[in-house]
Amino acid sequence: MNISVIGTGYVGLGTAAVFAELGNEVIGADIDPEKIGKLNKGVMPIFEPGLKEIVMRNVERNRLKFTSNNQKAIKHGDIIFICVGTPPKKDGEADLKYVEQVAKEIAENAESYKIIVHKSTVPVETGEKVKALVKKHIKKGIEFDVVSNPEFLREGTAIKDTFEPDRIVVGVESKRAEKMMRELYKSIKAPFIVTDIKSAELIKHASNAFLATKISFMNAVSRICEISGADIEKVAEGMGHDKRIGRAFLNAGIGYGGFCFPKDVQAFIKIAEQYNYDFQMLKATHNINEDQKKHFVETVKNKLGNLKGKTLGILGLSFKPNTDDTRFAPSTFIISELQKSGAKIKAYDPEAMERSKEMLKEVSYGKEPYEVAEKADALLILTEWNEFKEIDFEKIKNLMNSNIIIDGRNMYDPKSMEELGIDYISIGRSY
Repeated sequence: MNISVIGTGYVGLGTAAVFAELGNEVIGADIDPEKIGKLNKGVMPIFEPGLKEIVMRNVERNRLKFTSNNQKAIKHGDIIFICVGTPPKKDGEADLKYVEQVAKEIAENAESYKIIVHKSTVPVETGEKVKALVKKHIKKGIEFDVVSNPEFLREGTAIKDTFEPDRIVVGVESKRAEKMMRELYKSIKAPFIVTDIKSAELIKHASNAFLATKISFMNAVSRICEISGADIEKVAEGMGHDKRIGRAFLNAGIGYGGFCFPKDVQAFIKIAEQYNYDFQMLKATHNINEDQKKHFVETVKNKLGNLKGKTLGILGLSFKPNTDDTRFAPSTFIISELQKSGAKIKAYDPEAMERSKEMLKEVSYGKEPYEVAEKADALLILTEWNEFKEIDFEKIKNLMNSNIIIDGRNMYDPKSMEELGIDYISIGRSY
């Protein structure tokens, strides 16, 4: 099939690559000519394990092309995926201006039947707005369908998640569109859920909101563990064996980040308000998440006292491992607050340092964990990269001004750290 993907960010680029791998003729379009120029040279604008290999393989096979000309992509695609950003406005509502711009452009350039798929996370009723906009601007006699096909990808495992999804959700209004979407996904073995468009849009928001709520719930429980002397890891283990709950997303830490959960929780709250519903649970989810980051900062201050002039080593900047994404990452808030208290920051991340430089100022970046630990008054773990599991703590201890490690991701065993002579503090564990 001829597929076009407009927007080559974290969602769009992976979507284009995977559909090409499945044997389709795919064009990925983006208004950023510099990004397209890099893609055509094999330079990835984002870090995602396995992405470069699959992109280059399909470029070489001539099944995947990139362009900064949206009109070319629109004319090529029988199915056109809108994968542009839906950034939050100041009040938390999703900004749909990029989705609307692309929808209008598709309408003005379509010369034959098109399936217009919004894959970006959008509020309920966006499909109706897109349909009305396209209908207003499309040439007379040209048919189209609007489809909601939300993505459920996790950054860091996006390629695997696309080939092996838990489910494929498609919101449609016509049998013609349903048939073509089934054909597109026929080689992927997963439950294929067909709904109306509004339900598909809500499935995405509700899924992300629920996962964020699980994280905030466990972070709230971790605070009780710290006060009472319980162990959050044991609590999570005991809860996780209940099939109704499951172990996933029960890890306490410094809060969720990235572009999805923070944005989608806030957007869902605004959606509820538009329907005159006060979504108090999601408001609490958001507030707990914000408070958890502040609590970590207070933990550092309580341990070290006055931070003025003290050097803190930071391991991990991305919001999660195996991505370079620092959007809404807890590290950004935490580092900024520590700097306000007078701390000097040295940081290391395997992939996210270049992106962090765009957001964080007056941070010294190291080439490896040991460089960051040297002469540090404490070492803070903010992202659970596998690389950090292999650290030589005897070497770390000798390099630091102290033996204090404050772990925001519970990466290490408290008893083992004590035996190494490390003054170790983690989340919700009192050992």
